[in-house]
Amino acid sequence: MATGTTFSVKYRRKREQKTNYKKRLNLLKSHSIRLVVRPTNKNILAQLVEYEADGDKILSHAKSTELAKLGWKYSKSNTPSAYLVGLLCGIRAKEKGVEAAILDSGLHPHIKGSKIYACVKGLLDAGIAIPIDEEVIPGEDRITGKTIASYVKGSDGMEGDFANVKDKIMGSK
Repeated sequence: MATGTTFSVKYRRKREQKTNYKKRLNLLKSHSIRLVVRPTNKNILAQLVEYEADGDKILSHAKSTELAKLGWKYSKSNTPSAYLVGLLCGIRAKEKGVEAAILDSGLHPHIKGSKIYACVKGLLDAGIAIPIDEEVIPGEDRITGKTIASYVKGSDGMEGDFANVKDKIMGSK
């Protein structure tokens, strides 16, 4: 470890590569509501967050574990569940008066057609304005689960269940 009077230790979260402080500062300076999407190995979390000096304020949130209560019996970390989480978060945000947000994907890479963009598509369909290029959003076959049903045994009814869960979320407006 380097020592001396001119050596300074980096922030712990920066050392652990968990936070890009320069990117975060620019997002906070914009005073916009941030859409925070965090996919994990088993779940997907979406939050609409507003910056406040004494700490971030969460305006709306949804997690893929909530989909089980609505009848979703498939993976909680795939593209269709990401879309449904985004839709659920967007419906809740509209009820609280949120109109627009910007995407904050953290350190997750920006990959065309990824789960992050499926979640963004859900918020767009709920009526939240998010500046994003339409090319990066996954296709309708991937969002509805048609692609998964074609190669995964036991997921034949995924498209029907997707439509049922989507109707339940839209009905909760």
